[in-house]
Amino acid sequence: MPVAAKVALIVVAVLVVLLIVLVIVGRNLQKKQEASSGQMEAMAQTMSMLVIDKKMMKLKDANLPKIVLEQTPKYLRGSKVPVVKVKAGPNIMNLISDAKIFDQIPIKTEIKAKVSGIYIMEILGSRGKVKEEPKKKGFLDRFKKEK
Repeated sequence: MPVAAKVALIVVAVLVVLLIVLVIVGRNLQKKQEASSGQMEAMAQTMSMLVIDKKMMKLKDANLPKIVLEQTPKYLRGSKVPVVKVKAGPNIMNLISDAKIFDQIPIKTEIKAKVSGIYIMEILGSRGKVKEEPKKKGFLDRFKKEK
């Protein structure tokens, strides 16, 4: 057997083993994420709040409780998260928003939102959900004919 065939066989074997390991790790992470989202749904409650400001901030600069920073891994403390400053009752606090709904949150208006701890999971209007903004068209989509 030539040397090139042996090297190719070893490379293919390593890639197959690597693919199997990634699939197993991905399944485990997906199970953990589903379990945590189930817990968050169980703990969620509807709150009425006035949105003062929203912005993407570093986690360490967001004025969140100390326990949040202590539980966050050190390599993620500098990452930017969607932070929403709200007034809920007499308290002014900073909450973390879901990245999917961050753009839909209106500023300087009162909203109802589903909140779990300091995490805004979903925005509810007075008559159901807040309308989603239409997705921007891509460059090539602009030239396609609409039927």
